[in-house]
This record gives sequence, structure tokens and C-alpha cells, in this order.
Amino acid sequence: MKKTPFTDLHIALGAKMHEFAGYNMPIEYTGIIDEHLTVVNAAGVFDVSHMGEFWVKGPHALAFLQRVTSNDVSKLQPGKAQYTCFVNENGGIVDDFIIYQYEQEKYLLVVNAANIEKDWEWCVRHNSIGADLENASAHMAQLAVQGPKAAVTMQKLTDADLSAIPYYSFVTGTFAGVDNVIISNTGYTGAGGFELYFYPERGLKIWNALFEAGKPYGIKPVGLGARDTLRLEMGFCLYGNDLDDTTTPLQAGLGWITRFADDKPFVGREVLEKEKTEGVSRRLACFEMKERGIPRHGYLIVNAEDEPIGNVTSGTISPMMKIGIGMGYLKPEYAGSGTEIFIQVRNKKLRANVIKPPFRK
Repeated sequence: MKKTPFTDLHIALGAKMHEFAGYNMPIEYTGIIDEHLTVVNAAGVFDVSHMGEFWVKGPHALAFLQRVTSNDVSKLQPGKAQYTCFVNENGGIVDDFIIYQYEQEKYLLVVNAANIEKDWEWCVRHNSIGADLENASAHMAQLAVQGPKAAVTMQKLTDADLSAIPYYSFVTGTFAGVDNVIISNTGYTGAGGFELYFYPERGLKIWNALFEAGKPYGIKPVGLGARDTLRLEMGFCLYGNDLDDTTTPLQAGLGWITRFADDKPFVGREVLEKEKTEGVSRRLACFEMKERGIPRHGYLIVNAEDEPIGNVTSGTISPMMKIGIGMGYLKPEYAGSGTEIFIQVRNKKLRANVIKPPFRK
């Protein structure tokens, strides 16, 4: 398995390790619930160095990105970020990711770890106009510092005014004595905080500084288990569960990142325009259990007459609410907020209600 700059440190700290996207990653340290509550109430540090990073540069960078992504990249400016996705010829999502406009003709794409190779091949195959592409995944590390005490912890370590970085914005500066660190406000937990991008060889210096600065606030390392429960409480999608090559952005409720501007003929556009006109065949919805049970990925969803109406894509027991919560694709007529549905958990049919996210208010 591949390692991040922090893998040996995770093991030394007693983390429960497991393979994820080819990397040996920490799943939990003190327990998923404890780590989840730490992020909600204080500050937690996630090693997300397994994520992929591509640079897209040069005079053709914007035209290339407009061609291969669903959102309107022309709306960006240096220092701003955008959530978007690659769409295949059938309208399915190749990957969802974030674009950062670093300079006028320089963009950073941060893609899902499990899709690095697939995404890179996708970019290379569709680069017919000569954009300058660089796969920098092996030369960039990332830590996410999340929670209400993240900003006060991190502010000790940088001259950059963190309070002046709006959501989906970033700056590049010195952090913990390390130059050229990207400090980004694009969190995946709903608890506030920032992401740090830096050269791998500077990782331990940044890690040690963070935990020293965060001591008064109860900062802790957090694994991928709590990262999943945190994102699910917010109703954020996870690629491979809620999104994949067969789900379209319109089905996933991502019409807001799907732009049909006249000057944006992106891959898969025609299929999505047809789907927008005719209506989706299924819709991703959030639900909460009204009976005791854990909705698991793949569980069947039925109506009161036991007719199949969908499947669970993500589910867990909410650490904050202490009830089962989940997401799944439903027939459109069942996807409205307040609709009663039933989750088949083993041999039982358990009641649930569709709700509008987030679960954690």
C-alpha cells in the first residue's frame, strides 16, 4: 500500500489503519463517535494527502476546463474555488472535485483519491486543444483542520487573516514557518475550518505545529470514519456511494453545478439537457429513520405496498442525533421532503421520512 507523509505517525499514535484508494489510511484513533464530536465541538486534523492534484496551465487552460467540467469555470478568479464534476458521454459523473484558480492561467484540480488514474486519463484523452497538464498528486500533501476551534488554532501559525477567507476561497502564504502553503476554506465536514496544501517533506513540521497550537482547544487527529459520518450529517455526497459513472448530476441534485451556457459545450451536455427537459428517472434524497435500525449501502427502499422505489447509497447512526440517517436514489414521486418510505433492514421493513438536508443544523 502507498503511504502519505503521516502514515508512520498514524501507526505510532495507535490509529486503526485500513487500505483506502491504495493508501494505508487511519480509519479511527479514539473511536468514530469521539472523533466526530471533537470536530463538531473543537478541532480535528484529517490526513487527506491521498487526494489527487492536477495543475492545468497555459492560455488554453480555461477552454479545456470549460470543455471537460459541468460548472462554469469562467466565473472563477484567482483566489476562488468551485465545486464541479467531469461528466461522461452518457451524462454519468466521472468524478466530483474542486477547481482552484491559482493564477490567471493556472488552475488546481483536487480530485478523489480512488479516481486519480481514471481522472488523469480522462483529462489527457480530452485535451485536444493543448492545455498544459501536470499530475502533481505525488508531490503535494494535504491536511484538513476542521471544527469551531480550527481558525483560532491555525491563526497562531500564519500572518494570513483567516477570517478574511470566505467559503470556497483560498490564499497562498507562510504557515508554521513553511512557505507557499495553500490555505483553503473548502471543508467537507460542515463544522468550519481550512485545508492546507504543501510539499510532502514539510508535512511533519506543519503537523507538529498544529497540535502544539491546538493543545488549549482539545485538538485531535481524526480518521476517515468520522470524516464519513460528518459529511453524511451534512448531506454531502461521497463518490463511489452516492455518485458514480451511472448517476447524473441532475439525479444527484447537482443541477446547480451544471451550467448550460451557450459558450460551454461540455462533454455529456446533450444528454443532460434532454434529461432536464424530460425529467429525471430517480432523485437522490436524504432520509431519517423513524424506527431503530441502521440503513446500509445497497439496502432496498420500498413504499407502503412493498414495491421497490430505490436503494440506500449511504447510511449510518448519526453521532449527533443518535438515529439512523441515510441517502438514497428514489423514484421522483417519493423524493419530496416529508414523504414516508421504508428501508428493508435484513427481514424487517423500517419506517423512514425523507428530509431536506442537512441533518445536523
